[in-house]
Amino acid sequence: MSSMTRRSFIGTSIAAAGTAGAIGSLANASPATLRKAVGTSILGANERIRVGVIGTGGQGRHDLMTFFKHDKTLDVPVICDVDDAMVAECQKLLAAHQKPNADTVKDYRKLLDRKDVDVVIIGTPDHWHARQVIDACQAGKDMYCEKPLANSIGEGKAMVDWVNKTGRVLQMGTQWRMSTHFGEAVNYVQSGKLGKIRLVRCWCALDWFNPVGHHEDEDTPPGVDYDMWLGPAPSRRFNRGRFHFSFRWFWDYAGGLMTDWGVHLLNIALWAMDPKPPQRVASVGGKWLYQDDAETPDTQNTLYDFGDWGLVWEHQACTGHGAEGREHGVAFYGEHGTVIVDAGKWEVCPEAKSKKKLEREVHPIAEDPELCRVKLVADFLECCRTRSKPTMNVEVGHRVTTVAHLGNLALRTGKSIEYDATAMRIIGNDEANRMIMAPYREKWALPKP
Repeated sequence: MSSMTRRSFIGTSIAAAGTAGAIGSLANASPATLRKAVGTSILGANERIRVGVIGTGGQGRHDLMTFFKHDKTLDVPVICDVDDAMVAECQKLLAAHQKPNADTVKDYRKLLDRKDVDVVIIGTPDHWHARQVIDACQAGKDMYCEKPLANSIGEGKAMVDWVNKTGRVLQMGTQWRMSTHFGEAVNYVQSGKLGKIRLVRCWCALDWFNPVGHHEDEDTPPGVDYDMWLGPAPSRRFNRGRFHFSFRWFWDYAGGLMTDWGVHLLNIALWAMDPKPPQRVASVGGKWLYQDDAETPDTQNTLYDFGDWGLVWEHQACTGHGAEGREHGVAFYGEHGTVIVDAGKWEVCPEAKSKKKLEREVHPIAEDPELCRVKLVADFLECCRTRSKPTMNVEVGHRVTTVAHLGNLALRTGKSIEYDATAMRIIGNDEANRMIMAPYREKWALPKP
C-alpha cells in the first residue's frame, strides 16, 4: 500500500474515532503499529499473510489450496473444525505445501481471538456464515466467505450491516465473476447487439447429484462436536445423512441447489442485466426423482418477473446432459440473437428472422478454469491491503443470494410472491415472512450492529 493510500485510510479511520490529530505520527508507521492504532488489518505490500481457516472440510481445504496457489508464502497459524477427521486432512494439505502443523480449535471464536490471524476463510455450512462473519467483523478480521452468503435473506442483511459498520473486507467465494470468458459474454450482452432482451435462463443438470439415502439418528462419532456443528440450527441427534456435504439438502442448514449452484449462475445473469429486485417470483418443484431423506427439491423451476424481462432458473438431478448439451449455463435471449455461456465457452447464436444480422461466434475458454478462483483470492487480498471493496463484496453477495432465497420462499409456500425489498418483506404472505430470517437457538442469536 502506498504511503498516500495508507495515510488517507488512517485519516478516515482515526477521524471517525475523534483522534485525527494523530495522523501525522502514524503516516509512516509499520503495519503492526497501524493495526494496533486503528483496529484494522492493513497488510503491507511485503507483509506475510496470516490465514485462519474456519471449516476444514472439502470446500475449506479447496479454498486454502487456492490461497496457496496465489501466495505460497502465506502462514496458517490456526485452523478450526468440529471434526478431528477434517482437521487431520487439513494438516496433510499444509504438509504438502511445506507448512508446519497449525494449531487446532473446535470453537471458531478461539481462532478469532488470535492476534496472529489477519484474514479468515469461512468454509462452514451455510447456516453458520452469518454468525461467524459478524463475529469476525467484531474481531477485526477480513473474510473470504463461501457462497451462498447466508441461509436466509435476513441473515444476509445483518452481514451487510456489520461489514459496513466495521469497515471489514468480505469476498464471497463464487469465482465465475473473475472469469475472462464469462466477462466477455457479459460485455457482449451489455453492448446492446442482441437488442431487447426478453428472457434469461439459468440451468444446471448435474449427474453428481446423488440421493442422500435413509439414515437413522445415532450416537455422535468420536472426535466430532456435533452440538457445535449445529450451532444456530435446531438441536437434534447426530445423523450422518445431514452431516458432511449432504447438509446442503436440508432446510435447517442450506437451500439446496437453488442457493448452491444458483448463486453461481444467477450471479452471471444479474451481472449482465443489473436489475432492480424482482417484482414477482413463482416456483414449482419437489422430490420428483429421489425418494430419500433430503428435504430440498431435486427438480425445481423458478420464474422471476423483473418488469420488462423474465429470468428462469431450473435444476434437475440427472445422469445425462442438460439443456443445449451442457450440464449448466446461462442463456440471454434477445430480439437479434442469443448468447449462451457456460464454464467451457460462450457463443452468439443469431436470430434467423431478425433484420439485424449478427455473426455466429464461438469462443472456447482460453484460460485454466482454476485461474478465476486464484484471481478471486488475489482480488480479495489486494482489497485487504487497499481497503477497497472486492468484486464479490457483501452487497453483491447479498443481492444474488436474496434472489435465490426468494425462489425457495415461493416454492416452500406454494404461492407466487411479491417482494418489497425496501421493507425486506413478502407482501401478503405471513408464512414466507416467517422464513425471511432463519430461526436461531438463543445462545447463537445474531447481535445487532
